[in-house]
Amino acid sequence: MDIYQALFLALVQGLTEFLPISSSAHLVIPSLVLGWADQGLAFDVAVHVGTLMAVLFYYREDLLRMADRWLRSLAGAPACDDSRLVWYLALATVPAGVVGLLAGDFIEINLRTLPVIATTTLLFGVLLGIADRRTTATEFGRTLGLTMAILIGCAQVLALVPGVSRSGVTMTAALLLGMNRQASARFSFLLSIPIIASAGLLKAWELADGAAAVDWASLGLGALVSGLAAYCCIAIFLRLLNRVGFMPFVYYRIVLAAILYVLWLV
Repeated sequence: MDIYQALFLALVQGLTEFLPISSSAHLVIPSLVLGWADQGLAFDVAVHVGTLMAVLFYYREDLLRMADRWLRSLAGAPACDDSRLVWYLALATVPAGVVGLLAGDFIEINLRTLPVIATTTLLFGVLLGIADRRTTATEFGRTLGLTMAILIGCAQVLALVPGVSRSGVTMTAALLLGMNRQASARFSFLLSIPIIASAGLLKAWELADGAAAVDWASLGLGALVSGLAAYCCIAIFLRLLNRVGFMPFVYYRIVLAAILYVLWLV
């Protein structure tokens, strides 16, 4: 993989990791149109590290406060929203973690196909549009609770299927459960931390078992570019969300699905 390919793929990964548009749907196009080979396990680890660092840095103050309140609650202090949120994130991660371990290989082998990715890109884009039409830009919405967190975590399981979009399906579930746009996006982004971290650790474990040569320049560039792109993406997305809503992403997914269907049929 040359340096330009690494730059492009890292940029795509960083931009699509947190937007509700599916990273797998975007990464399949270069491989089909340009004939690029798979970027390899080491590069996957690098871009995962980059996007993880981005979301950790963006929410650093929230995460430090949550950790402090959670540790205090373990020591006997009264529970609060921040300490409960830690438990909600942990429990919401369990469904996708379990299904990923049990069925991850099956999904990777059998469902990572162009018609599947095109169909899920379209269907879950439309579902996001339906959910967005039911909400408003108001600051009011249902407060996150344990049952809601677990239901959003169950929805996250669907994101194991390529084309669904992890951020897209979790935000859709949160909107359908009555949360407002900002709260839906915040919980989705925080929920990405344990998922991205565990996926990165699993890939790193697999990488450690191999003996392939490592292109450290490409890996470093991939981590840096994906991290910067992801951080900018999170900041801009949250700033514009109440103003534009999710419909631009819905229309984009419909167009993207049409392109994928064309690539499949030709």
